[in-house]
Amino acid sequence: MQIDSVNVLVRSHYLPLFSRLGPYPVELLERAAYRAPRDLFEYWGHEASLLPVATQPLFRWRMHRAANEAWGGMRRIQRERPGYVEAVLEEVRARGPMGAAELEDGVRPRRSGPWWDWHDAKRALEWLFWSGRVTSAGRRGFERLYDLPERVLPAAVLATPTPDEAGAQRELLRVSARALGVATERDLRDYFRLGTAEARARVAELVEAGELLPVSVEGWRQRAYLDPAARVPRRVRARALLSPFDSLVWERGRTERLFGMEFRLEIYVPAQKRVHGYYVLPFLLGDALAARVDLKAERAAGVLRVRAAWGQDGHAPDGVAGELVAELRSMAGWLGLERVEADDRGDLAPSLRRALG
Repeated sequence: MQIDSVNVLVRSHYLPLFSRLGPYPVELLERAAYRAPRDLFEYWGHEASLLPVATQPLFRWRMHRAANEAWGGMRRIQRERPGYVEAVLEEVRARGPMGAAELEDGVRPRRSGPWWDWHDAKRALEWLFWSGRVTSAGRRGFERLYDLPERVLPAAVLATPTPDEAGAQRELLRVSARALGVATERDLRDYFRLGTAEARARVAELVEAGELLPVSVEGWRQRAYLDPAARVPRRVRARALLSPFDSLVWERGRTERLFGMEFRLEIYVPAQKRVHGYYVLPFLLGDALAARVDLKAERAAGVLRVRAAWGQDGHAPDGVAGELVAELRSMAGWLGLERVEADDRGDLAPSLRRALG
């Protein structure tokens, strides 16, 4: 479940379970991620993600490659100030769990961009996190708290032998194939952001072993691969609002191939240039993405605000507005909001406002 800082509605990693299960106590997810015995841990899966803790050994090869594959600022601090990085690790060892703000850097934090304040202490901690020498012990608000893996992760996980790189990558591709059902090579490798050449080699090995079946999909130009255990249901009964970072839609090319929806995140687009809105969630109904809505939780007013509502391809079949209202009301109740209100922006907005009464 991808972690993201935007909180205009709710933090993204809480949404996938709501989409699949309906209203649930978010404390269950927090307990699974940040209390012993942990079921989840934070690491770079697709992006920063909550992952099953049992998969930690499958990412050790990525940790070992931090010197070459971590982001530039992290690699630079390790290369230019290795002693400082080791001193930060010792601070975590002595004082953890702790956040970057608790480290005395001796230098006023420098803003390197419009969104993130990554001074040297933060870079050092993120290098240690990428390389697996520290892990996330919890969150304070949205701030990550760092501690040693041996004080956070289950002993049985840490004692699991480290698989070789090829074996770990094959297993990650098996997970990808089970999750996606049918997928192109790019889809498979994007699920855990594997390298192109390595993923291609591992896919070929899984095909040779009969663990992936090469297939053609009508309308797809690329060769696809089928998970042999995948089954096509007679009918898909689904109704869900999806996070922009949900695994069903995060690979935008696949979303367009499967559902015909050109879906783009417009958070960083200037307001006057946005097409559909700031924080837009696709609406899954049956086996189709039938609409999209720009949502905001107005917590002080107790309102789930629909700032815009759009049908897929400029129209929505009969009944979509009513189904969407039911899902919006369910979400509002889950978020502790009293009511749903809709603005008049978007081609679906009139039908949605009528359905809201």
